[in-house]
Amino acid sequence: MTAGAARLLPHADHSQPRGTAMADIDIHNLTDRYVAVWNEPDAERRRAAIRGLWSVDAVHVLQPPQEILQTAEGLGFDRLVLEARGHHALEFRVTRAYEEFVAPGTFVFRSRGNTDRLHDVVKFNWEMAPRDGGEVAGGGLEILMLGPDGRIVSDYQFIEG
Repeated sequence: MTAGAARLLPHADHSQPRGTAMADIDIHNLTDRYVAVWNEPDAERRRAAIRGLWSVDAVHVLQPPQEILQTAEGLGFDRLVLEARGHHALEFRVTRAYEEFVAPGTFVFRSRGNTDRLHDVVKFNWEMAPRDGGEVAGGGLEILMLGPDGRIVSDYQFIEG
């Protein structure tokens, strides 16, 4: 297509809901919904939340905990990154985390309340805490890259302890 032809075509951005602009995104609401999906017991609500949070071809990339990295190194892998791409894989990832940590009634995930944003990048820390109180069992840093519609296109998770 020539540059002249491109000017004749009307511009339509169907990836962004009407009336929603990146500047309108409430990042605290976004991170609250993000953390809530990992605690969601209902599979249908969890599935709907995943579709609302992540774009269709979004990727969740996890830097594994140190013990997994050490095991991988022992097997001859000098680098290990875990990745889930697309709604189906994301649903499997979130469901497995829920089943392992939240469903038994042991832990809940929560934000540390330090959400920050720079253009289309959102960062915050989260923690996994005992449901009945007590010391935090683990946590991490989340870096979210947002698309024009405000949904996550890339999700980088660093386990910090």
